Amino acid sequence: MDTAELRAARPAARPAAPARRTAALRRALRELGLVAALFLIYKAARVAGADRGSTAVGNGEWIWRVERLFHLPNETAFQRPVLSHELLVHLANGYYAYVHFPATALCLIWLYVRHPVRYLWTRRMLAGLTAAALALHFLAPLAPPRLTALTGMVDTGSRYGPAVYGPPDTDALSNQYAAMPSLHVGWALAVAVALITVTGGRLRWLWLAHPLATLLVVVTTGNHYWLDGIVAAVLLAFVCLVLPRPRTGDQPTHPSTRRPAGWPRQRVQAPQAPPGRADAGDVVRTP
Repeated sequence: MDTAELRAARPAARPAAPARRTAALRRALRELGLVAALFLIYKAARVAGADRGSTAVGNGEWIWRVERLFHLPNETAFQRPVLSHELLVHLANGYYAYVHFPATALCLIWLYVRHPVRYLWTRRMLAGLTAAALALHFLAPLAPPRLTALTGMVDTGSRYGPAVYGPPDTDALSNQYAAMPSLHVGWALAVAVALITVTGGRLRWLWLAHPLATLLVVVTTGNHYWLDGIVAAVLLAFVCLVLPRPRTGDQPTHPSTRRPAGWPRQRVQAPQAPPGRADAGDVVRTP
C-alpha cells in the first residue's frame, strides 16, 4: 500500500474514540440515575415510618438505660463541655449538616472514575447497609437523645444552628425517629473502608478519622446514642461478609490505554536447535 492509500485509510479508525466517550457517558448517567433512585427510595421509606413518636421515645429511654447498664460513656458528659464553646457547637452542627452526603458522593465519584470495580462493591455495600437500616427503622423506631427528655441533652441544631431538622411533628421531609442505626456513622465508615482498600501506605488508616469524627459529632449534637453507631458498624461488617469480594486484577484499563489484540508480540527464547539448523540464540515471534 502506498503513502496515499495509507493517508486515506487513517480517518476510518477515528470514530472509535467518540463512540467510547458516548458509551462512557451513558454508563455514568445510568449509574447517576441508579444512585438517585436509591436515595429517593431511602427518603420515601424514612418518611413513611415517621408517625410513631410515643413508641420511639419509649425506645429511646430504654436504650439510655441499657447504655448505663453496660457502663457506656454518658452522652451528656460529652455534650456539656462543647456547649460552653459556641464555635465548637457551630462546627459540630456544620459537620453533621454538610459533610455526610457530599463526602459519600465524592467518594463514589472518585471510585467510579479511578477504581470501577471497587466502586461497584462500595455501591452495593452502601445499598445493603441502607436497606438493613431501613428495616430496623421500621421494626424499632427510636427517638434520638435530643428528643428524649430523660437524657437531658440539648438539641444543638435548633438552638445554635445550622439546623437540619424542623419540629418533628411538622417535619414532612425526614423521619426523626430513625436514630438506630446511625447512617451518618455507617456511611462514613463505609467510605473509610472503601478508601483504605484503594490507597497504600500506613497513612491510609487516616481515613478512619472521618467515621470517628462523625461518631463524636452525632453524639455531641444529640442526634444519636453510642449504640446507634455501634449497631451501624456491626451491620456494615455483616454486609461486607455477605458481599462477594472484588477480585484483584479485574480493574479495567482506560480505553485510551488499551492496545490492539495481539500487541505487543512476545519475544521468547527459541529452544535448543539441532546441529546444522538455526542457532540456539535465535528469537522467534509468536502470533
